[in-house]
Amino acid sequence: MSQLIIYNAARPASPLFITEDAARITATLAPLGIQFERWESPVQLAPGDNAEVILSAYRPYLDVLMGDKGAGSADVIKLTPDDPAAPALRQKFLAEHIHTEDEIRFFVHGSGHFILHIMDRVYDVRCEADDLISVPAGVKHWFDAGEKPFFTVLRVFTDTSGWVAHYTGDDIAENFTA
Repeated sequence: MSQLIIYNAARPASPLFITEDAARITATLAPLGIQFERWESPVQLAPGDNAEVILSAYRPYLDVLMGDKGAGSADVIKLTPDDPAAPALRQKFLAEHIHTEDEIRFFVHGSGHFILHIMDRVYDVRCEADDLISVPAGVKHWFDAGEKPFFTVLRVFTDTSGWVAHYTGDDIAENFTA
């Protein structure tokens, strides 16, 4: 189930707010410029489907989203617990960073936590299949799919160089792992 937990950045053990209601997640994040949506899609895909099948199945949705966001490309990233690259990728995503473009993700399978550091608050957004999240450029965040990651995610880019992180050097993520 999708979930939002809000913390005071200085108190990771004491949540200030918790909800699993998608409408409340959307309403809470919207004033911060964070887009969160649940897509009701008739698309049914298997975890083993390749990127071409996934992109083709979601093309009508992607065309609308990419037009709205001014994006130029989309790809698919998959990670499973048995992937030998999983530990290194987890570490890469766990460090707090920003991007120079919006980070737009749609979860096809699995789940992961987008954890946002905005002023003195930390917003832990657990995204699952059928969730869309768009984190604006410049928002400090990190991503954690746990020690046994399983997800298939559509990524939408405006910059043709793809996913480029600019790490902040702050170690706050160490206090808020999923």
